[in-house]
Amino acid sequence: MAESKQIVNLGGKAPLANVGLTVSALQGAVKRPAHLPGIVVLYGPSGLGKSTAAAVAAMQLQAYYVQAKSSWTRKAVYQAVLKVMGIVPAKTIYDMEDQVAAQLAASGRPLIVDECDHLVAKSSIEIVRDIYEASGAAILLIGEEHLPAGLARWERIHNRVLEWIPAQYATMADARALRDLYCDKVAIEDDLLTKIHEVSKGVARRICVNLERAQQAGLGLGKKSMGLTEWGKRPMYTGEAPVRGRA
Repeated sequence: MAESKQIVNLGGKAPLANVGLTVSALQGAVKRPAHLPGIVVLYGPSGLGKSTAAAVAAMQLQAYYVQAKSSWTRKAVYQAVLKVMGIVPAKTIYDMEDQVAAQLAASGRPLIVDECDHLVAKSSIEIVRDIYEASGAAILLIGEEHLPAGLARWERIHNRVLEWIPAQYATMADARALRDLYCDKVAIEDDLLTKIHEVSKGVARRICVNLERAQQAGLGLGKKSMGLTEWGKRPMYTGEAPVRGRA
């Protein structure tokens, strides 16, 4: 399906391109013709805003959202999904699967599974196929950069993917959106924002950290705005641990 790099703003979240890509793809899966598969996969390195995109998609499309954990068993997956559905889990895994599938089919709402790598690692990912086959619901799976390779081991899931979405690194437009959303106490000038974007290498989480550091520095200096001149030689956050100097 064609991807749109539209930018959306919803529910106090920054209007990042990844948000638009994710919402658009999941909407497409919800509205797809019956003969097309309905699983969407969002993947990429940590810090690119995948969970933020998922949160906005869940809000806009009224999706059921769960974040997988490394400790989850097959039973725990169903229990977590039923909890967000507000349904008391049945006693057996078989019956819980029926409960989940019935609710998805009846509601027409999609399911979002974040941190899906944990399910792949524990060979529990077949649960997703079972839920999909029983309900026909649109499902969004979110994980790290290697998620597509992990899913390739499970052909019956891999063949049911409607769209693969590689999470995008933040552009300057994304950086401006983050600035406009989070820097409400001190104005961050364009020259400093450009430097922040460069140092952060397009990782949204690092941009947010540096924006907050700039804002706090401005407050400490009693400034209403911060540019490169006001920032001076202060270090910026790169995500790398500082190297200890020799005594």
